[in-house]
Amino acid sequence: MAEAQAPLTGVTPHLTIRDGRAKEAIDFYVRAFGAEELGRHPEEKGERLMHAHLRINGGALLLNDDFPEMMGGNAAPPPSGVTLHLDVPDADAAWEKALAAGASVRFPLDNQFWGQRYGQVTDPFGHVWSIGGPLT
Repeated sequence: MAEAQAPLTGVTPHLTIRDGRAKEAIDFYVRAFGAEELGRHPEEKGERLMHAHLRINGGALLLNDDFPEMMGGNAAPPPSGVTLHLDVPDADAAWEKALAAGASVRFPLDNQFWGQRYGQVTDPFGHVWSIGGPLT
């Protein structure tokens, strides 16, 4: 797939997916968050992805498989300390779609004191996503 033009501005998250599951991660992000795949570049054998470019909710997301052999034999550390936020018009619909695709609840969706409907899920690859929208 040829890389589509999508500007990278500001800060763009770039996820490393462990255990050769980047293709599976793309499929999950399409189902869970309505991702649009803009490009993918496999390594020579075609088994792992060197680079993939997605658009989710109007923003760019880059990802790749882990390549420990290119990092002195060290595997990428497990995800931690980062939350990817999706601001959507209907948090309940986005929440249900993510759970149906296989995300698990980390912080239940509810009306929050700061005036937003908000919750967090963990995707099957260990990355945390928050979903927020107007109060219902």
